[in-house]
Amino acid sequence: MTVRFAGNELKELILEASQGEKYPLAKLISELERPDSFEFRKVLFQEIESLGFKSDRSVTIGFTGTPGAGKSSLLGEISTQFLSQTSDKKMAVVAIDPSSHISGGSLLGDRTRLSLPVREKRIFFRSQPSQLELGGLNPYTYHVIRLLRFFFDFIFVETVGIGQNEIEVSKLSDLSFLVMVPLGGDQIQFMKSGIMEVPDAFILNKCDEESLARASYHTLSTTLEFLRDISPGGAIPPIFLTSVKTKKGIGELLDFILKSNPHSKREFEIKIQIEKWIKTEYGNFGLEIARQIDLSSKRSFEEIESLAKSEIQKRYK
Repeated sequence: MTVRFAGNELKELILEASQGEKYPLAKLISELERPDSFEFRKVLFQEIESLGFKSDRSVTIGFTGTPGAGKSSLLGEISTQFLSQTSDKKMAVVAIDPSSHISGGSLLGDRTRLSLPVREKRIFFRSQPSQLELGGLNPYTYHVIRLLRFFFDFIFVETVGIGQNEIEVSKLSDLSFLVMVPLGGDQIQFMKSGIMEVPDAFILNKCDEESLARASYHTLSTTLEFLRDISPGGAIPPIFLTSVKTKKGIGELLDFILKSNPHSKREFEIKIQIEKWIKTEYGNFGLEIARQIDLSSKRSFEEIESLAKSEIQKRYK
């Protein structure tokens, strides 16, 4: 594609977005979400870095979990408390909605379930259709998060909520949560160690009734005992009991998030996302070729993408 911004327009959009202006940021994201956004991505991220913006201080938080666990309402309350408890921090929310099989558009509209102050520049919300992707994320979610990291201290990513396959969010999150409800059928999930190994922490939401909450807490903590053998220090992940209705535990959860600084996954992030893109575009054949390429270098995503594309196309010929 040809880059759609002339002269200093791109620079001005970046600077306005960095100041919390929502329309310029939304315009940049819309360009990133185009199927032919490769050239734009290259120019955009080069321009951002030339202006001196850094993304290494941002924390990405993933929220995944079963349908009806109250992820959107919980994020809305976290956002409200975030604004009241911090004065110099900014946050963004990326909510992935299930897509229509007919139009590809969002079915639920998470924006309607979050009550956020419209004119507050310290918070930004973006909804994306999943485009029927397994894993709970949109194909362009990663690039949107890359952009938001330059402008926000915390980026919350809420996945579709369609079942156990939505673990992709943990691969691009610095901190990931699995959100469940007390004795709502999620005790079955407690028995499935695969999904229980994915999150960094757990949230039992909708804990309006104390006895049910405590019973589920005991079941979950007992089940997580198997993680002691594989976790650093032999500890099980934190478990938070929350309720949007009573505001229970949300302050403690937010405090835990604000004090976190977990960037240990970042070094593997580009490699994982490149391999995902290659498998989508070229299947397992492309993936076999890609494994012969050094995907762990310090080059940008677009540089590695271009190299991988070139090598794969050579082999196809």
